[in-house]
Amino acid sequence: MGEHAHPTGTAWIWKIFWLLLAITAVEVVLGIVKPEFLMVQFAGTSLLNIIFIGLTLVKAAYIVMYFMHLKFEETFLQWTIYLPVLILIPYLLFILIAEGAQIYAA
Repeated sequence: MGEHAHPTGTAWIWKIFWLLLAITAVEVVLGIVKPEFLMVQFAGTSLLNIIFIGLTLVKAAYIVMYFMHLKFEETFLQWTIYLPVLILIPYLLFILIAEGAQIYAA
């Protein structure tokens, strides 16, 4: 087993639930309100889209860490999963944003 002990009880599940619910609520409110100061263009897309991407990645990280039990594995195994994700997601996002900007610019 990994170097981290599994938490006991259900308190940790509720903490993660409330955190994920709060992040989702922020995303929903931002999606409904769409503040004008976040609609400025940044890196080929609006700042609001970048915030959505960041919040979604945070939610995905918590789900993978706690509900898929990656947090409780060996550090080497954790980095085997994290490193490709940390490299590929920004790379793919850059490609999507750059190519999308070129398509809509034409």
